[in-house]
Amino acid sequence: MAPPLDFSLDPPGPPRERRLRDRHGRGPRGPAVLAGPHGHPRRTTSRDRFDSLVLDVITDIESRWERHLGLVEYAVEDTPQLPDDWDSGTVPLSSLVRGFGGQPTRLVVFRRPIEHRSESRSDLEAMVLTVVVEQVAELLGIDPEAVDPRVGGHE
Repeated sequence: MAPPLDFSLDPPGPPRERRLRDRHGRGPRGPAVLAGPHGHPRRTTSRDRFDSLVLDVITDIESRWERHLGLVEYAVEDTPQLPDDWDSGTVPLSSLVRGFGGQPTRLVVFRRPIEHRSESRSDLEAMVLTVVVEQVAELLGIDPEAVDPRVGGHE
C-alpha cells in the first residue's frame, strides 16, 4: 500500500531560508520592493505632489537667498487653524511667524486653500511660487519681483 499523499505547502525537512537575492545576485527588484500596503505599488497622492512642488520652489529661492534669510523652517499643512471669531471672507494661503532669539522663522504653506483656488497644474505652480515669494519678500523687506522675477506686478 502506498503512503498517503501529503498536500501541505511546506516541503518535508527543515525549513528553507528565504532567498534575499535573485539568481543573478542583484537582490530584490521590481514594483513589489517599492510596494505600499498589500504589495501594491504606492501611488503618489496630490499631497505628495504638492509637497514636492513646494520643496522645489523653496529650494530654488533658498539657493539664491539663504545668506539673507537666516534660520527658516518651512512646512506644509492642509489647512490653517482659524479662530472661531474669524470674520474675514478669505482663508489664508500661508503663514509667516518671525523667529526671535534662538527660534527660527517659520513659513507655512496651506495646501487645501491653494489647491481650491487653482484650476490647473500650471495655476497651482504659479500660486505656490507667488505665495512663497511674497512671504520671503516680506521676511527680507524687499519687493517680490526682487526675490523672483517670475512674480511680477501682483498686488
